[in-house]
Amino acid sequence: MDGAVFPPPASLLPHSGQMVLLDRVLSADDDNLCAEVGIHAGSMLCGADGVGAWVGIEYMAQAIAAHAGWHALRRGEPVKVGFLLGSRKYEAACASFAPGSVLRVHVHRALQGENGLAAFECRIDAAGSAPPAGAITLATATVTVFQPKNVNEFLKDGSAV
Repeated sequence: MDGAVFPPPASLLPHSGQMVLLDRVLSADDDNLCAEVGIHAGSMLCGADGVGAWVGIEYMAQAIAAHAGWHALRRGEPVKVGFLLGSRKYEAACASFAPGSVLRVHVHRALQGENGLAAFECRIDAAGSAPPAGAITLATATVTVFQPKNVNEFLKDGSAV
C-alpha cells in the first residue's frame, strides 16, 4: 500500500509518549512495513554523536509492532502487546545514527506461527539512498517476536498461547 496515508505510529503501538520512537509509517502490506525515524538532538537516547546503533534493534521491534498494530486496526481489533524474544545477527555498519539523518526501517515477516511466534527479516537504510541497488544499509537483523492471544493470561500463568 505504497502512497497510502497511515495512522501515526502512536496509534499502532502499545507504547506512549517518548517511548514511541518511529516518526511515521511509509508503507505496509500483509508481510512488510517501512517506517521512518529522524535523528535529532531531541531523539530518545541521542548523545553528542547521535543515537547509538544498538538502538536500531528497538527501531526494528517497533516497526514489527506497528505492522501488528496496523493489521489489528484493519481487522477492527485493539492494538495488543507483543514481546521481543531475541535477534540473530544484528549487524550495524556504523557506531551511531548521526544527528540530522533520516532512517528507513524495513521489516519483512518471514515466518508466522499459529501460536503467535513470528520471525522478521529487518534492515535499516539511510533515507535518500536509492533502493535496492544503491541503498545504504546501516543495520540488519532477524528478529523473533511473540504475541499471545491473551496477554493478561499469558503474564499470569504463561499458558495463553
